[in-house]
Formats: sequence, C-alpha cells, structure tokens
Amino acid sequence: MNKTLGLILIIVGISMLVWTGFTYTKKEKIVDAGPIQISADKEKSVNWPPYAGGIILVAGVFIFVASKRK
Repeated sequence: MNKTLGLILIIVGISMLVWTGFTYTKKEKIVDAGPIQISADKEKSVNWPPYAGGIILVAGVFIFVASKRK
C-alpha cells in the first residue's frame, strides 16, 4: 500500500515539475435577456509553483524508501 502511494506521489511530483500549470476554456454568459443569450469563451489558467512538485516528489521517495525497509 505504501509502495503504491509512494510511486503515485513520485509520478505526480515529476509531472508537476515538468508542467507548471494548465489552461482551459470556459463558456460564460454575458447577457441573458429573455430569449437572447450572449456568451463568450474565457480562458482560465491553473498554475502551481515548481517547489510544490519538488516537495511531493521528495515525499514520494521518502514513503517509497520507508516502505521497502519494513
């Protein structure tokens, strides 16, 4: 169980170091006046600091190594 959790954290940590965020498009209503509706596509972005991926990577390695010793 701990070995699996450690591997998952290692993979997530490496991917967070490689990709520091992502963007997505969301439709938002601008005008909603009865039968008339106007919407626009807005780009949203989600970013995280690179050290967050490093912390998760180190935690995953620590859990993985600790599970091997038992």
